[in-house]
Amino acid sequence: MNTPSNQYRLADKVVRRVGYGAMQLAGPGVFGPARDHDEAIAVLRAAVDAGVDHIDTARYYGPVVVNELIREALYPYSDDLALVSKVGGRRDGSGAFLPYNDPDQLRAGIEDNLKTLGAQRLTAVNLRLLDDAPVDERFVDQIGALVAARDDGLIAGIGISNVTHQHLVRALEVTDIVCVQNWYNLADRSASRVLDECIVRGIAFVPFGPLGRGDVIRANPASPPASPPAMPRHLSRSLLGGCWRSPTTCCSSRAPVAADTLPRTSVPIRCCCRTTKSPG
Repeated sequence: MNTPSNQYRLADKVVRRVGYGAMQLAGPGVFGPARDHDEAIAVLRAAVDAGVDHIDTARYYGPVVVNELIREALYPYSDDLALVSKVGGRRDGSGAFLPYNDPDQLRAGIEDNLKTLGAQRLTAVNLRLLDDAPVDERFVDQIGALVAARDDGLIAGIGISNVTHQHLVRALEVTDIVCVQNWYNLADRSASRVLDECIVRGIAFVPFGPLGRGDVIRANPASPPASPPAMPRHLSRSLLGGCWRSPTTCCSSRAPVAADTLPRTSVPIRCCCRTTKSPG
């Protein structure tokens, strides 16, 4: 199926190449309630009004906070809206991130996401790996838990996150993968080999950290220089970093929301949805 140049297939949906990563709608450190509940609701609605049809979330954002905000703002969901979540971790009472990635825990995580979002099925769920996770039989068992959830109709597609090229190749030996979420931005393109594999195989590559950890425009010695496109004067350097797209990127990238701030108005979202559509 051919799709317009500004869209990409994600499991059972065709989505625009700019989506919205909702993580920072929770409180500081992605823990606790939103800084401004009404503004968080407004941001979600502004994103959809601007044409966003792919929202990324996780139950452990808050925890639960972001899923509940999405449900409050957007339920009942449009048939065209792709809701994508992830499993593999949880938060303790202090906000620390802990593994929650045994196969039965992954299944419970998927069911908890469905419950808190009020959804019958998710477009995709990503298996979020811990740093330096080995490519071993446990990884295969984890993928198997997502395969079972897909076969049971809980999710339409399987994704993986924070992975190496070896993880991706091994996962593809087990099942189809519809998306990969890895750290990738203008300053740090260390996931380029994973991206290249996704391009060859037609897998959606969804970068997280599109703004880096602050000054994404600062050169990274490990990455070759790149020239971002000219942008309107009212866009900040952070928005410029988020709006930049490698000419080889074939898939979705997040709406550029600053990594440590909640947008105070809908203006940044509207600007980026308008200006970051890929030329193809």
